[in-house]
Amino acid sequence: MPELPEVETVRRTIEPHVVGRRIASVEVRERRLRRPVSADFAERLVGRRIHSVARRAKYLLLDVDDHPPHPAPTGGSADDGRLRWVVHLGMSGRFCVGEPPDLPHVHVVVALDDGTRLWFRDPRRFGAMFVTDRAADLGTIGVEPLGGVFDGEMLWRETRRHRRVAIKNLVMDQRIVAGVGNIYANEALFDAGVRPSRRAGRVTRAEAGRIAAAVRSVLARAIASGGSSLLDYRDAEGNRGAFQESFSVYEREGEACPRCGAPVRRSVIGARGTFWCAACQR
Repeated sequence: MPELPEVETVRRTIEPHVVGRRIASVEVRERRLRRPVSADFAERLVGRRIHSVARRAKYLLLDVDDHPPHPAPTGGSADDGRLRWVVHLGMSGRFCVGEPPDLPHVHVVVALDDGTRLWFRDPRRFGAMFVTDRAADLGTIGVEPLGGVFDGEMLWRETRRHRRVAIKNLVMDQRIVAGVGNIYANEALFDAGVRPSRRAGRVTRAEAGRIAAAVRSVLARAIASGGSSLLDYRDAEGNRGAFQESFSVYEREGEACPRCGAPVRRSVIGARGTFWCAACQR
């Protein structure tokens, strides 16, 4: 947390405030994030104009290249060598517009040429903020689940390559599918009727198609709801998401399954809490 829908919601809410604006100043208050903020971070940003805001997996990519921008579709590749200000929210990060709050853990404050201020707060310091023109700095990232490559056939091929892996872990493997975390893997597998612990090698082609469709549907609905606000998550304007109000199984252990009425169960798969219905998911 935050996962793809939350990052996409931050992208959509921050974009109107920053595109076309020039960065006037950068104040780094704390460099000790998961990836330490570099000593030249402010120097590399000040004076640059923000051309676009894109997303790749759970990363925000703000194009600050000095040259005329190429189209930067959301979820697109970062392989074009353009200079980007990269933001990763980690587990507790917030990247917001407005006056920074009088709270601890506000690590970076950026002022734009029209007086707009951006601030990054991350109490657990698992986030990251850096400037790069190398896609490799994002690590190995799989296909975008809302893009044209991700479908049942693609997922079916991956289940043949990773037969012994639990299907939930496969869907959450960022090297295979980008941006799907624990919340949405639980919800998608419930919608698809597939038990999270099932080995990928026992998933049929038809089930792979249902899982892929469910992943896309759940993510789209979550984005439309502004993401899920659990603990600290807010969008760039400080608004809570609402998708948590429509969870089918996530964090609903012991409650009635919305499909059949059986109690929702909880187990641990890959060190993550997993929620499922024994009657509906086989």
